[in-house]
Amino acid sequence: MIERYCRPEMSQIFSLENKYRLWTEIEVLAAEAQAELGQIGISVADAVWIRVHAGFDAARIAELEQQLQHDFIAFLTDLGEHVDAEVASDAPRPSRWLHFGMTSTDVEDTTQNFLLTQAADLLLSAVRALGRRCRERALEFRETICIGRTHGVQAEPMVFGLKFGAWAWALKRAELRLGQARTGIAVGAISGAVGTYSSLDPAIEQHICDSLGLAVDPLSTQVVARDRHAQFVAALATTAATLEQMATEIRLLQQTEILEAAEPFASGQKGSSAMPHKRNPVVAERICGLSRLVKANVQMALDDVALWHERDISHSSVERVMLADSCQVLDYLLDQMLWLVDGLVVYPQRCLANLEATRGLIYSSKTLLALVEKGLSREQAYALVQRPSLAVWADIQIAQLGPSLAERLAADVDCPLSADDWLAICDPRAFLTHLDVLFDRLQRLEFG
Repeated sequence: MIERYCRPEMSQIFSLENKYRLWTEIEVLAAEAQAELGQIGISVADAVWIRVHAGFDAARIAELEQQLQHDFIAFLTDLGEHVDAEVASDAPRPSRWLHFGMTSTDVEDTTQNFLLTQAADLLLSAVRALGRRCRERALEFRETICIGRTHGVQAEPMVFGLKFGAWAWALKRAELRLGQARTGIAVGAISGAVGTYSSLDPAIEQHICDSLGLAVDPLSTQVVARDRHAQFVAALATTAATLEQMATEIRLLQQTEILEAAEPFASGQKGSSAMPHKRNPVVAERICGLSRLVKANVQMALDDVALWHERDISHSSVERVMLADSCQVLDYLLDQMLWLVDGLVVYPQRCLANLEATRGLIYSSKTLLALVEKGLSREQAYALVQRPSLAVWADIQIAQLGPSLAERLAADVDCPLSADDWLAICDPRAFLTHLDVLFDRLQRLEFG
């Protein structure tokens, strides 16, 4: 991923140096485990020597790979050169015990899964921080009445805090999904060619996995099955989709004709090279755009599940790009969304103004129910309310301030509602009598 959309801590996880460091550690752990088991003639002294002298040179590995056309053999060659550098020319080479009985995938898959657990921990921390902030802002705007919309059209009154609250619950689900995906990916496999331990004691695998904090894959076919990775990437993509949903709502709310909320706009910031008045939702748009990248990677992760027989490497090249990119971009998006939610400017007065923009049409559902309570059938009540509603819509379309829905119905001799009835109906708070249930649930919502 380009540096513009990466944060340093996540980028370091997927750096070449970090990967080589873990490859080195696994090779050393394997030698130590084999020495402790008294296998293949490797002594504890040999294992100690390997531990002390193990190292790598990324430039040298790149040079060797050009010749060998195999990145892991290039790494092993360089590692062996470091291990044997101080050994007398006529002495046995300690490096001969490196990678004994193992295959490259043992080290590569175990390393990759370890890196993904590190990435998952960063992502989980970011999701939790964002979820907590959404919950806080939901409670902050518990009393801020606004209009709810369905199909983009005004529906019924609600409170602005419910927008933040819905995001908080979505992020809680994201936390649970990411946690499950982390568990699924947190496995290692040191089982040799085709996964039969033909030249390895399973105790070596256990020792390495225990040292790295990974579970042992109960049956790897030389590779760790890629359904685990598909689940992981799907969890990232679903989280990205949630962030896109949040960002889309903010973009809609910042439209000039609505303007109930807006992104923070810093002193000195400029919105357009041509129009000095512009204040655009650029961060929300960036979140929507980059979320597509994470979502698109799910297809690649699913395609990687079906490998030939016990293994092939059709998954390898795409994973080098797709896994790191997905983690890095989602990490960046979570940070951007935290900034956006934390600083989102809400305009309560504009919310109230929009509430009245349709001349009382938002009270049509309460009017319908009140008429049914007066004895009308639902069909009669619906027809009675719809006729003047369509007339109000006609006025709105030509920006004419004609009679409101209530005024039109009050003048209808077929309408049995009294003045007191209208006072009760045209009260936005009449829609909010059970909000305590929703906010009590939010107050009990916990992350982490």
